[in-house]
Amino acid sequence: MTKDEFAARLKNACASVAAAEQELTEIDSRFGDADHGLTMAKIAGAVSRAVERSEGGVQAMLDDAAMAVMTLNGGSAVPLWNTWLDGMQEAAPEGEEIGVPGLQAVFAKGLEELSGMSGAKVGDKTMMDALIPASETIAAYEGSSEAELFTAAARAAVAGAEATKQFTSRFGRAKSYGEKTIGTPDAGAVSMACFFQGLAQI
Repeated sequence: MTKDEFAARLKNACASVAAAEQELTEIDSRFGDADHGLTMAKIAGAVSRAVERSEGGVQAMLDDAAMAVMTLNGGSAVPLWNTWLDGMQEAAPEGEEIGVPGLQAVFAKGLEELSGMSGAKVGDKTMMDALIPASETIAAYEGSSEAELFTAAARAAVAGAEATKQFTSRFGRAKSYGEKTIGTPDAGAVSMACFFQGLAQI
């Protein structure tokens, strides 16, 4: 996969998140600050513009995306996404090509860095409920098709986000609502699932 092909997928991922702004706001309004949709639209816009303008290789493109997010004012999603993207760029190749092994390294490093920051696990009703299964699916992929890898990761992320309906929130403002949060998905997991769905689009 060339850098431009990866960039196109990243822009599709951002467009998928931006398109879900109203849905994310509605979900977050139930037990949060009702700002997740707006925050994610800002993040998606910043990442998309950075990817579009980046002139270096794959690593430079992901570094530009992380830096663009870091400069934003917003909710808790901003430092989380900055940490994830910054971790990804650390393992990215400097050149203009990235294959399945490179993608596996990138997403593994991103998960490692974000896990160290957030401390959340599957079942805690956070963005990690979508990111962890997606990342694990990428790590376990044994084929050679980047398209198949992203499709499988998207399925895992969507399933993970859907599963958050069954959980009680253990982080953030929603934590204070306890079992009342059961039945509502986590907005962060939904936005992450949207991102991976976009990555799977050509």
